[in-house]
Amino acid sequence: MQKKEKKDPSQMRHGYTTGACATAVTKAALTALITGEAQETATIHLPVGRDATFTIEKNTFEENSVSCETIKDAGDDPDATHKALIISTVSWGNQPGIILDGGVGVGRVTKPGLPVPVGEAAINPVPRKMLNTTVQETLDEFQIDRGVKVVISVPDGEEIAKKTLNGRLGIIGGISILGTRGTVVPFSSSAYMASIVQAISVAVAMGCEHVVLTTGGRSEKYGMQQYEGLSEEAFIEMGDFVGFALKHCKRLGIKRVSLVGMMGKFSKVAQGVMMVHSKSAAINFEFMAQLAKDVGAPDDLVQEVVGANTASQVGELMMEAGYDQFFNHLCEACCTASLNHVRGGLIMDTAIYSMKGQLLGRADGIDSIN
Repeated sequence: MQKKEKKDPSQMRHGYTTGACATAVTKAALTALITGEAQETATIHLPVGRDATFTIEKNTFEENSVSCETIKDAGDDPDATHKALIISTVSWGNQPGIILDGGVGVGRVTKPGLPVPVGEAAINPVPRKMLNTTVQETLDEFQIDRGVKVVISVPDGEEIAKKTLNGRLGIIGGISILGTRGTVVPFSSSAYMASIVQAISVAVAMGCEHVVLTTGGRSEKYGMQQYEGLSEEAFIEMGDFVGFALKHCKRLGIKRVSLVGMMGKFSKVAQGVMMVHSKSAAINFEFMAQLAKDVGAPDDLVQEVVGANTASQVGELMMEAGYDQFFNHLCEACCTASLNHVRGGLIMDTAIYSMKGQLLGRADGIDSIN
């Protein structure tokens, strides 16, 4: 079987954001409403500074409105909204100005701390600006001075939203209409990083001073069991972005941060690596061996740690030899490295779990920098 070649990032196809798609179908629907003619394409200007043309899949004419549809193309980005149907329904308003709202499958904001006020459709500021500007330019082009109502819908939006953080952020009923560039950069981390900042902002707005940062869904489950008294908003999946999440916790006024994760990634955090993707840095086994030595491991065991292949193997060696204190010491090193990274100002805890949910070690209440 031939091995599938990985695409060179420079060869990867960029796609378009939900905000760009919503703007394109809105322009098409408004143009069709004005002219009475179905639109096959719509060209809009993107925030990134270039024009893009979108295919309009369908025009639906009602008595007082027109709906246009396009299918979102996320390019080579693994995006939850790839192939989603984006619809804009445009009608004349009863009063001057542009009214923008979300329909089926577009979430509504229910918690403070997001860039959209509570009660409004989850259409972020840049897409709102794109939509308002494009509507106004189209009206000006046809020399029309009338109020317009625009409703953006995503028929599968509620289902798609289950694959996103929207529920945790208090965005209920569908997806968000997003995008700051108009284009989606393949495998970019910007969307995930933005969601981390949003999650911390929501936690602060909901009164959380203590948050739990986890590396994924499994570690979050263990964290929720450990810190069962905290509200749902306090639990934030940071993925591999440990340093980024810590800095934003400090910037936004969080007082206490608890890290919950597993041996592999937290062995990197302990040695000061704050981006813990598998390709970000190798485990430093000399560092791990020193931690083993610190808790009294004999020389032969220390040498086994130096020669280990994985952090999990180190963990197995220490457990078999009965040096459970090693895991607490590793947690202490995670806390210290985290405080050094943000230059203090936080109270840090760390808990390390096995894949099966066994608590291997923990350190609590560390607030001084070495």
